[in-house]
Amino acid sequence: METLKFEQDEDVKCLLSSLESGDPSTGPSTFILKAPPGCLIPWHFHTAEEQLIVVRGVVVTEMQGEAATQLRSGGYAMMPGGTPHQFACKGKVPCLMHVIFDRKYDIVWGKGH
Repeated sequence: METLKFEQDEDVKCLLSSLESGDPSTGPSTFILKAPPGCLIPWHFHTAEEQLIVVRGVVVTEMQGEAATQLRSGGYAMMPGGTPHQFACKGKVPCLMHVIFDRKYDIVWGKGH
């Protein structure tokens, strides 16, 4: 972890990310995300399926049409491609997460398709 270079997200200023593996411009990829308490990644969706694994902290995830779910260390969520979702770091400690995409990365902000 100490050797990873985290970059500030262009759209969500409280979010830092580091590419762990793959090439998001051409295919599957895995990112490590850091977020301070209170950081909200607002409604969005991807063409790719997204898998989220919480390493540290409390992350609240929500998919359109589903109740919000609170995840802690080891918690897992899967968001199918095209499904609007959002997540936030809650609690008192910064959140650390792995996010895996099964194909080329893209993002569309908002709930609509």
